[in-house]
Amino acid sequence: MELFVVRTRPAGDMDLVKATLPDHLAYQKKMEACGALFLAGPMSDESGEQMQAEGMVIYRATDLTEARKLADGDPMHSVGARTYEIRKWLVNEGRLNFTMSLSEQSVTLDT
Repeated sequence: MELFVVRTRPAGDMDLVKATLPDHLAYQKKMEACGALFLAGPMSDESGEQMQAEGMVIYRATDLTEARKLADGDPMHSVGARTYEIRKWLVNEGRLNFTMSLSEQSVTLDT
């Protein structure tokens, strides 16, 4: 499996973005459950203060064709509420820390 980064932006009709949000979130949940979704979420504007409905999704896929099918399957893209760019991501550096509490059945990402 490889990682693919999808940068997604509103196509212009914010009412369509808002109306499509429940279906988008259900799709993301489905992708997470089947193991295709690595990470996803909204991105701020350059000030770091305002969320403008732009987002980033990172999929696990065998190749770019499969990753594009995953992105195309997102209701935000299939109904035209958002457009996207997709790139393969080769992860070479970094660190991931988390805390897992078995008795509480929780996992927390340490930032």
